[in-house]
Amino acid sequence: MKETRSLARQSLLVATVAAILDGAQMVMCGAFGVAPVLATVLAVATVAADLALAAPAATAAAVAVAQVVVKVALAVFTHHYGVSTRVFDVGFLVAGYQAGAWLSGTVSVLTLALLAGGSMAVNVIAQSGTVSLPRMFVFSLGAGAVPWLVGRYTAARGAYIAELEQRERLRQQEHRAALDRALVDEREAIARDLHDVISHHVSAIGIHAGVARMALSRSDAEAASRSVTAVESSSRAAMVDLRRQLDLLHGRDEAGERQPGLADIEDLVCRVREAGSDLRVRISGEPPVLPESLDVMLYRVVQELLTNALRHGRNPAELEIGYHAGRVELRETNPVLSVQPPGDGGVHRGLDGIRRRVELFDGTVHYGVEPGENRWEILVSVPIGAA
Repeated sequence: MKETRSLARQSLLVATVAAILDGAQMVMCGAFGVAPVLATVLAVATVAADLALAAPAATAAAVAVAQVVVKVALAVFTHHYGVSTRVFDVGFLVAGYQAGAWLSGTVSVLTLALLAGGSMAVNVIAQSGTVSLPRMFVFSLGAGAVPWLVGRYTAARGAYIAELEQRERLRQQEHRAALDRALVDEREAIARDLHDVISHHVSAIGIHAGVARMALSRSDAEAASRSVTAVESSSRAAMVDLRRQLDLLHGRDEAGERQPGLADIEDLVCRVREAGSDLRVRISGEPPVLPESLDVMLYRVVQELLTNALRHGRNPAELEIGYHAGRVELRETNPVLSVQPPGDGGVHRGLDGIRRRVELFDGTVHYGVEPGENRWEILVSVPIGAA
């Protein structure tokens, strides 16, 4: 809105200056001394045609026609009364510029032809045939075509700048959208990590606490002591994992502690077994050197698999880690009492987290109850090169 008002003020200023210059030129040529009435009419027409230059862009063709008519009439006037002056062309030039800048297509070309023809007619009348045809043609181009071409160039340049600005706006919007997506992905990754850490350790703590309670009810001090010790161990492990996650979140890793990977599976398996799971682990193939991001992701997937087996499955649970050419496969199975109900948010949130992690590395996840058996199975396959 502010830019529109500024353009309107500038258009009015140009029109006013053109009207003043053309009007002053007519006064100084002595036209009012030879034919006052007719000179007044022509002066009013000239000023009106110049002030029309401030009209909206849609009227550019009509304004150009008015300018041509007025200039031809002035040429006839000066020739008839022998007024020695050149034809007043300030508004004419501005009209030619506006026609080139504001009009397009056939209308713009026809307006150009009208302006060039009007300029030639003015020179023919004013010079009384004393100017050669080539010079007259050059004058016509100067008064009609050049302003039109300048207008066309200005319009094309403005359109080009507008296109560049639009591209820049789109680039900034895409950058902001990409940043928003990155922030969302990062929040989801943090949520998945915290879910895995908290779910795993709290599940183990809950199971050990339950065992300790039952041992105390049976006055089995030794079993209660083992369970309480396991609770203490799991609590400390949870705090270590949480502290590591928070350090990474805040960009602090001064101690150089790496994130856990598949090399740390044995410690994870021991904690699951201490929580009461009869877990059997089988590793096949030669472990390759994995990219750190892929190694951490696979560890978190195994952690979630074992947590789900601990919370929702029965013994014995089996974990298979297979290292194949260009691919790592994880397979976990365990007996179940029945198919988990759809409303079990813990199960589905964990499976959704696994799927999201694996899909980031172009991997696949398949899970379900084996047909004919009351046994849960989940298979994760991830290409090594996807990292």
